[in-house]
Amino acid sequence: MTLMTGWKRGRAALLGTVVASTLALTGQPATAAPYPGGGAAPAAGSGTMNTAFSKAAAEFDVPRDLLVAVGYGETHLDGHGGRPSQANGYGVMHLVSQPKHQTLERAAKLTGVSVAELKKDTAANIRGAAAVLRAVADEQGLDDTDRDSLGDWYPVAAEYGAATNDRTARLYADTAYDLLNKGLRAQAAGNEQVLVKARKVIPDRGKYASIASDFGVLSDDYPAALWVPASTSNYQSGRTAAINKVVVHVTQGSYAGSISWFQNPSSQVSAHYVIRSSDGQVTQMVRDANTAWHARSANASSIGIEHEGFVADPSWFTDSMYRSSAALTRHLTAKYGIPRTRTGVVGHSEVPGNDHTDPGANWNWTYYMSLVNGGGGNPGPGGSSFPTWGSGVSIRQSATTTSAQVASLAGPTTVKVQCQKRGQLVTYQGYSNDAWSYLPDYGGYISNIFIDVSDAWLPGVPNC
Repeated sequence: MTLMTGWKRGRAALLGTVVASTLALTGQPATAAPYPGGGAAPAAGSGTMNTAFSKAAAEFDVPRDLLVAVGYGETHLDGHGGRPSQANGYGVMHLVSQPKHQTLERAAKLTGVSVAELKKDTAANIRGAAAVLRAVADEQGLDDTDRDSLGDWYPVAAEYGAATNDRTARLYADTAYDLLNKGLRAQAAGNEQVLVKARKVIPDRGKYASIASDFGVLSDDYPAALWVPASTSNYQSGRTAAINKVVVHVTQGSYAGSISWFQNPSSQVSAHYVIRSSDGQVTQMVRDANTAWHARSANASSIGIEHEGFVADPSWFTDSMYRSSAALTRHLTAKYGIPRTRTGVVGHSEVPGNDHTDPGANWNWTYYMSLVNGGGGNPGPGGSSFPTWGSGVSIRQSATTTSAQVASLAGPTTVKVQCQKRGQLVTYQGYSNDAWSYLPDYGGYISNIFIDVSDAWLPGVPNC
């Protein structure tokens, strides 16, 4: 029989349980799901990162939740072991060291902490970011009263993003303020929860208020995309070879940060398209007819698509991103006669002469190519749609937590279930279930604990 205790529950009541059990099943750091508004918020939590955010906020009189939102928008609160992003940013707060933007070096001067420590020590990195934000606030004339208002910090957040122009700076700040309004629950290293309660924040955008948030211009090559040109120093006009492949990349940075980096003439890199994790928004930065600098030996013959995120963190690879990217790739393959196979659609790591690892093991090629080929994720006869809970939820090769992970659900979404079966018993805080569902879009199984219905055994779904 299905072993289930007290299964029927409400969404707000069990969010903490689901996130915690997600960690138990996946072992994935830095995952997050939005924290819903309404009701009392849980305590902010304890642990190394929570302490660092609280201390830095108090020391520099910077709103703690703004610090968290800025960091989460940049890195999902993952310091990546001190390794730099594509834009040469470090740590959970993405302190950058670029020719024209040096928040890393500025943080070192303001705090007296070495650059080396700021790169690798999370608490120092957060403190350094708080120091920079406060310095910018002082330069912009924020007084004690202003600093108590989250909305007044908007221009400060925009400047912190080190964007190359005001339009990209607004995109950066909007990301942080969207998180403040929606709330978030992030899972940091060591299973530590970092929370931001949803609240209505009306930003005072100042000079950014008159700037369009969506860039306002659509692409001629792909009408679903926005057009934001890269610096002419970062690509070559024209082509020396016919287009015969699409190259899949991961940005190793945020959406706004990557757009800004491709606009920076010192970067010497670019891609044709960039796709946002949260909703699949597409921005084109180099015309198809021109040669973006993204894949060395394949530059002249390929179209490069960058996907927001980091190779090692599957929480960035959302269903919205997969579907949006696949639609773009379907368009490109049809337009240029590229085969819809893994010879025509390749990863950066598969291009000869490259030393990159993207898109990495967390990229679900099976699912992506099914979407590219028009499968649309349909499970066929008998498939039913169900909402899911949790973030970073693993999809396994078989109905056990020890079998290979074939994919990961970054956050709450809707999945197609083809059938269900008994498998390994999953238990957490009094909730136990041995039912697993097969998801044909992903080619694997998910524990029914993470299917958001009141029944442990899904109604109307046949046995596998």
